[in-house]
Amino acid sequence: MPAARRIRTIGLLLPALAGLALLAGVAGFLVSEGMGLAALQETGRHRLDLYAESLEREIDKYAYFPATLGLERDVLDLVTGRAPLAWGLNRYLERLNERAGTLSIYVLNRRGRVLATSNWNRPDSFIGEDLSYRPYFVEAAAGHQGRFFGVGTTRGEAGYYLSSPLTEDGAIVGVAVVKVSLEQLEQSWSTVEAPVLVADENGVVILASVPSWKFTTLRPMDEPTRRHFDQTLQYNARPLAPLGLMPQDRIAADAELVRLSRPAEGQLEETVFPVSGGFLAQTAPLHGTGWTMTVLSPADQVTGMAWAQAALAAVGSAFLGILLLMWMQRRRHLRELERKVEERTRNLRAAQDELVHAGKLAVIGQLSAGLAHELNQPLAALRTLSGNTVKFLQRGNLDAAQGNLERIAHLVDSMGALTSQLKSFARKSSGASRPVAVRRPIDNALFLLDQRLRRSGVAVQVDVAEEVAALCDPNRLEQVLVNLVANSLDALAGHESGRLTLTARTVDGRIRIQVADNGPGLPAEVLPRLFEPFFTTKEAAKDASKEGGGGLGLGLAISAGIVRDFGGALTGANGPDGGAVFTIDLPAATLPTDPTAVQAGDFPCPTLPSPP
Repeated sequence: MPAARRIRTIGLLLPALAGLALLAGVAGFLVSEGMGLAALQETGRHRLDLYAESLEREIDKYAYFPATLGLERDVLDLVTGRAPLAWGLNRYLERLNERAGTLSIYVLNRRGRVLATSNWNRPDSFIGEDLSYRPYFVEAAAGHQGRFFGVGTTRGEAGYYLSSPLTEDGAIVGVAVVKVSLEQLEQSWSTVEAPVLVADENGVVILASVPSWKFTTLRPMDEPTRRHFDQTLQYNARPLAPLGLMPQDRIAADAELVRLSRPAEGQLEETVFPVSGGFLAQTAPLHGTGWTMTVLSPADQVTGMAWAQAALAAVGSAFLGILLLMWMQRRRHLRELERKVEERTRNLRAAQDELVHAGKLAVIGQLSAGLAHELNQPLAALRTLSGNTVKFLQRGNLDAAQGNLERIAHLVDSMGALTSQLKSFARKSSGASRPVAVRRPIDNALFLLDQRLRRSGVAVQVDVAEEVAALCDPNRLEQVLVNLVANSLDALAGHESGRLTLTARTVDGRIRIQVADNGPGLPAEVLPRLFEPFFTTKEAAKDASKEGGGGLGLGLAISAGIVRDFGGALTGANGPDGGAVFTIDLPAATLPTDPTAVQAGDFPCPTLPSPP
């Protein structure tokens, strides 16, 4: 009987143990898969931000090119018919194309006929071609900035087209086009940890870290759409086969589990990441375009790990030793995750300097229109004075010629001071701290934003003594001040009596620089998260080329990191009379007694005469 009871007891426990093991296995699978996908999703979001930043930076390098051709008198003379030949302009465009590293630069008249091009001396020259049907020409001819990705009809070379209208006396007289290649960016993507692709507004993959994915489609294409592309030659009669992404399960608004079938034997490619199997697809729109970027993070490893965890949980419910083994494996998994997080943190810190430099170049890009305005009148004056000087020399009037030459020298010095300041701001800084007169970076920052300050009508008050000095890097402090002043201008947009105050004081051996405005101030719910990366209250949907446009929420986070590297702190609060007040706290320093000891890069802010 005892033996029979033991057998019956075991018989009753076996189903219970099996059910418990099954429940433990299912629970272990769901928990492990959820945690793995959450970690993978967070990593994918960071990859999306970094890849999008690199693409936008690559495009922004050439965004101003077409518009600057409208400043060339030879270009306007050609498109208006005043200059019948374009040989000199062809050679100029050829040299410009070589220096800029673009694929081609060309000029079209109002009817879409190519009049001058950088490839004028090649068998496949664009000279005489009718490109009026190309979307980038249609956009520019209508007075807009054209942006278009397509395949050239002459050489079959894919590229990104940027176009701008050429105007004279307010009328559109032609179109300037620059074609750039994004292949170098694609090559850099081929070495990353997860594949990435960019699709245009038609769902056609135009950039990809896997070469065979280019010019495939993310969704099926109907026959009318295909015939339309054949007519416009946007993809130059490419077959546009489907990529074959099969949706599996949506886990968030911008994240979906998908599966990609294995490519044919002839299409196998050597990559550092898998190109088939299960992926976590995360998609985000690219600002200023109709494009979307998708990062495909391999998910098969996460699923495999989830099954392993389920098996361990099932066995562990019956055997205590297996439970201990599960705990040890879990600890190893956490240590691996910690190692990856630390490695990612180091990489992000290394990328901070590049982001700071990219931010400087973005500011200079926004200031390009103002720079063109500042240089336009001195250039016109130089042309007039030089012409008059030639006539005075021919007449023997040396005194008048000498006076003109002196005025030309003064104008050249003024223009040189302006460009030297911009060059100083754009250069990469060593980051080494030294005694710096605080007034100089403040004046330089206000000089760089002078055009925005004029247009906004904001009154600026600076209360900083010349002897106030801090221990920091002047170039990086200038970047922080530019960011804070630009944020204040954004807050004061639309304010009828905007006021901006900059002060610097020595308090207990520290330098406190304050940037205050009389805007709406900082909401209470924003203050605790003010310096978090990727947190922003600006509308991301705004055009990034406009002043005050949306951002990624990195400006204040990077600025706080820069100040922290100096041994200081950046804080934000609301002023007693309203408005926002940002305070930079830095170690105080003593300036050198030798007035000739000027550090490299400490350029005084030039004072340019106002135009008549």
